[in-house]
Amino acid sequence: MATLRSYFFLLLFQFAGELLSKAAHLPLPGPVLGMMMLAAYFIARRTTPDAHLNRASGQLLSWLGLLFVPAGVGVVANIALLRAQWLPVSIAVLGSTFLTLLTTAWVMHRLTRTAG
Repeated sequence: MATLRSYFFLLLFQFAGELLSKAAHLPLPGPVLGMMMLAAYFIARRTTPDAHLNRASGQLLSWLGLLFVPAGVGVVANIALLRAQWLPVSIAVLGSTFLTLLTTAWVMHRLTRTAG
């Protein structure tokens, strides 16, 4: 029963994120906003997730790879378009990867400097 309650808790924050995203016309996906609100919830309460929530989220994460199947199908379905537009797609993928690495390095540098 506690695991079911944990799934409900996670879905509640995802739903709240979807509502906020749609109502405020934000460019962020609802699940990302929900995750941010969940993190803010635990920070505000100065607590950590309990064992049931950890188990429920771990079970969800174990199935995460399955969520990439639709993306793979989309790539195969649009292979002709990707072949025609390979250069802009490659630049976008490499550029966004580089920006993500830079952002991650900058955040880690700031966090380790603040903590140390």
